[in-house]
Amino acid sequence: MISKLGQVMVYVDDQDKAVKFWTEKAGFSVIFDGGSEEMGIRWIEIAPSGDSATTIVLHDKGVVSKMSPELDLGTPSLMFYTEDVESLYADFKERGVTTGELVDMGVGRSFNFADDEGNYFAVMQPNQ
Repeated sequence: MISKLGQVMVYVDDQDKAVKFWTEKAGFSVIFDGGSEEMGIRWIEIAPSGDSATTIVLHDKGVVSKMSPELDLGTPSLMFYTEDVESLYADFKERGVTTGELVDMGVGRSFNFADDEGNYFAVMQPNQ
């Protein structure tokens, strides 16, 4: 029986650029930055500050595609939750993050945003 989602793999073109976006613009923290020199692979594990129940692992798309050419390296659709969507929206705008419109989804207010590689994600404040 599966008990929880531990990690989500996100494959990026530039790991340093990606970690800079997630830490400086989205407020995440680095949990781990390392890898295997023998395998020539590095991974960076990040999580929303104060929450590491489910983490995102940033992998180098080029390295992974050589190691496992059968993998789908597309960006997963991720929905993040927040307790104050309006403040987060304003903060992302102020930090220069590409954002969509703030909309009411019926089950909560939401907006999408893009990282610096053009991968889109969403964030929502669910209705109480």
